[in-house]
Amino acid sequence: MLWVNPLSSQERRSALSNRFLRRASAHDIVQKLSAKAVLERGLIEDGDRILIAVSGGKDSTVLAWVLSTLRPVLKKHYELVAVHISSDFCACCKKSALKDRLAQWDIPFTDLFVPIIGRLKQGRSMNCYWCSTQRRTELLNFAVENQYNKIALGHHLDDILETFFMNLMAKGQFSSLPLFLAYRNYPVSLIRPLGYLEEEQIIACADEKGILKAACTCPYGLNSERRRIRARLADLTGNSSAVKRRIFRAVETARSANP
Repeated sequence: MLWVNPLSSQERRSALSNRFLRRASAHDIVQKLSAKAVLERGLIEDGDRILIAVSGGKDSTVLAWVLSTLRPVLKKHYELVAVHISSDFCACCKKSALKDRLAQWDIPFTDLFVPIIGRLKQGRSMNCYWCSTQRRTELLNFAVENQYNKIALGHHLDDILETFFMNLMAKGQFSSLPLFLAYRNYPVSLIRPLGYLEEEQIIACADEKGILKAACTCPYGLNSERRRIRARLADLTGNSSAVKRRIFRAVETARSANP
């Protein structure tokens, strides 16, 4: 009797992938899924000059580490430089330790000071959106002035899903954080190589590799909408990796259909 495999090729690939994720070390998982994102989405090309935005926290530090180790795997030549934006209200990052850690990976470090509160107009109050806008503007200006063509950000899969639901519920917009974004008015693109990784996988890698972690103590983010959405998303998905990835695929499919 002819035996027929009831699983589709996509289902077999998914099963093999899940088996790898259960057995592999945390840093192997980060490397594999980051390389997968880079190759599938064309995030890095030969000759790229990449500016890594580093906060000193686990996500951006793991991002710097993995991009420094992936060159042999990707078989591409690219330059890496890290930039940290200091502000006039939050000094939680241990910059000397971060600089030393990056030096171990041959990544030069630059520190930029931005008076974020100082730029507020009279009568305006400080908020996360204003801070994010000011930091992103400084990153873009620095990249253009120093001829970097890509900015790498440490957003992961959970960030992408949280942003999607924030936009959906607060703005009525069906949008999220793309893994690749080419600016129309700047000769710079944003890339998010950690987009296939869940936060818990990044935390495990940071612990396994002894990577610097400096939790931000920003007073303006303690009761942010993102934290509320994060709790709702955990309830919705039951923190199931499979459910999260199905939602992610749906968001990406919708983005492709409505660019």
